[in-house]
Amino acid sequence: MSGTVLLVRHPPVALAWRQRCYGRADMGWSRAGLAMARHLAEDLAARPIDAIVHSGARRTARLAAMIARRSGVPAHVDAGWLERDFGTWEGRTWQAIWRETGDLMDRMMTDPAGFGPGGGETGRDLSERACAAWERLPMAGTTLVIAHGGPIAAVRAWRAGAPLEAMVRFIPACGEVVEVLRT
Repeated sequence: MSGTVLLVRHPPVALAWRQRCYGRADMGWSRAGLAMARHLAEDLAARPIDAIVHSGARRTARLAAMIARRSGVPAHVDAGWLERDFGTWEGRTWQAIWRETGDLMDRMMTDPAGFGPGGGETGRDLSERACAAWERLPMAGTTLVIAHGGPIAAVRAWRAGAPLEAMVRFIPACGEVVEVLRT
């Protein structure tokens, strides 16, 4: 059995959250994000989709609902697709985190197996959670997954056989659709 998975990163978040660490924080989109969501919903609902999955965060759930209404395919929540838990870093600006911790944030890339930013998830934790969510997807047909940069990058790196340290290279842009064949 084979199928296709369309991995979609949510549209851009509200401007107040730019330059902030917002992994699990639940915010809406910017105006540009809303415009992008409308375009994405129209384009994606026109494709043959058999299943829609999203993380449950507002920024993914709203897009999933828009597509579900247009396509008639119900949307389902799988929290395995949530963004990384950044612990005490959540909601803070990256600049403030840098001032407080110095180059400690570099460990997200240099020690992804052992470092949990702000006491949150390690890169390995994120990867294991996202890959388990991947394994729960339907094997056949076309599945649309609306998620976040971290879990999408983790799955893409894992499928490419890349090490955890390379995950950052697999982060899609907001609104980007990544098509993956599932065999």
